[in-house]
Amino acid sequence: MQYRTLGRTGVKVSQLCFGTMSFGGDADAATSAQMFNRTREAGINFYDTADMYSKGGSEEILGRLIADCRDDIVLTSKVFNPMRDEINSGGLSRRYIMQAVEASLKRLNTDRIDLYFCHMFDDDTPVDETLRALDDLVHQGKILHVGVSNWAAWQVAKAQGIAARDGLARIECLQPMYSLTKRAAEIEILPCAESEEIGVISYSPLGGGLLTGKYGRDKRPESGRLIDNDMYARRYAEDSYYDVADRFVAHAAAEGVHPATLAVAWVMKNPAITAPIIGARNLEQLESSLMVLDYEFTDAHYERITALSIDPPITTDRAEEK
Repeated sequence: MQYRTLGRTGVKVSQLCFGTMSFGGDADAATSAQMFNRTREAGINFYDTADMYSKGGSEEILGRLIADCRDDIVLTSKVFNPMRDEINSGGLSRRYIMQAVEASLKRLNTDRIDLYFCHMFDDDTPVDETLRALDDLVHQGKILHVGVSNWAAWQVAKAQGIAARDGLARIECLQPMYSLTKRAAEIEILPCAESEEIGVISYSPLGGGLLTGKYGRDKRPESGRLIDNDMYARRYAEDSYYDVADRFVAHAAAEGVHPATLAVAWVMKNPAITAPIIGARNLEQLESSLMVLDYEFTDAHYERITALSIDPPITTDRAEEK
């Protein structure tokens, strides 16, 4: 396992982050413990969760698992999504952030969260209000650093400008979706992160399972995330994604490598990415992602894989000058 510095924080994190969205849902407590122990054995020290995962169940399970190694773990969680049926539950208002962080700290059984993410952008709350609340939590020691997930580059840049102007805690990490099938982050989010020296832990490197070999233009399993989950079915509805998956899986087979290993390796190769977030429902799925640690991925191979996908548009229409 290699370790990288997260943005400008000085914190060293493993080159893979383990996402615990399955904890308390697809993975019961026993399976979650097996996967946690395996990731620790592999050298992972970076764990991502959110209050909304299994309605707090993921945080509770992870909190129990890190009890005897808390100081060795870089821990994240998130705020935004409502946790109960109440008009002010959800969003990034000061009121809700203060409530949500206390609930997360209790479920995680810890006195601080190393990296606290705004899970989405809140159109109803001014960014300076959100940043001031997060800065207060940093000064209180309840969170150590601020992160944002699913924000556009302009929203990140605006927040960084406000933080610099008002002397508030800056954004230190971004969490965008990024895979061979979903490359929009390359347009502005990743360049923004590199320019501002912000860490990046991207999610869904396997394209929601699309890049594992289970799916293709003419191939659908009886069940799976892209079949059973309406959100994922809509996210990957375009036929072009399945065309990319067919080309990619065929290439992986020709190379004799598990497609999940190759998909994670491709994301990890991008210099803007600090650590891809890998997730799994069981040990078997986890192992295919962990195999990336022993996989040699050259620059030339990276370019060949990239060519299997569709290049995202450039930031302006002046393509003739590229």
